[in-house]
Amino acid sequence: METASGVKRNTLGGTAQHIFRLVQSIPSPKAEPFKQWLAKVGFERMQEMQDPEMGLDRARENWQKLGRSEKWIQQRMTGQDTRNKLTDYWKESGVSKSDEFAFLTNIIHQEWTGITVKNHKDLKGLKTQNLRDHMSEAELIFTALAELSTRQIAESGKAKGLIENAKAGKKGGAIAKNARKELEAKTGKSVVTGENFLPSANDKKKLK
Repeated sequence: METASGVKRNTLGGTAQHIFRLVQSIPSPKAEPFKQWLAKVGFERMQEMQDPEMGLDRARENWQKLGRSEKWIQQRMTGQDTRNKLTDYWKESGVSKSDEFAFLTNIIHQEWTGITVKNHKDLKGLKTQNLRDHMSEAELIFTALAELSTRQIAESGKAKGLIENAKAGKKGGAIAKNARKELEAKTGKSVVTGENFLPSANDKKKLK
């Protein structure tokens, strides 16, 4: 890996899963708080598997702690429900691989926004963050419209496999695109923006 000075050094690394597994194997008392946290998270995950509504409650609580408005939270959760129904249809119609999901998602997104998911994240200055968690209310609404339209078009046409669902995605995204353009013409404001919920420089100073 490249250091801050530009020198490349051999470095041991791993995924988050690997790092957590290493923490579990460390006998030091200093690692105990991390082990307790991992046990707590694991237990909460088991609870959510038995009662999915608990996961929704925790998500709402986390968004509230991050300062999101109730209106934004409701739109985010509604959009997630729409997204889940679409991915359920994809699974039932023969689309199962994660890269296929990403491919179809990008088709819908690029059709209604005019830019790819990656470019949208770049516009907002995001790196590893979830794009939807940094969307404005309008962006969430139009994303949900595009995905709802895609699912209904796919269902009515009984789309099967990647290619047919991609065609449905393009049509669904076009419906949201036309609605976006009409709104922008009326308001003079772009729906797709670089606005995000990243902490400001002042917020970072307070954390230090």
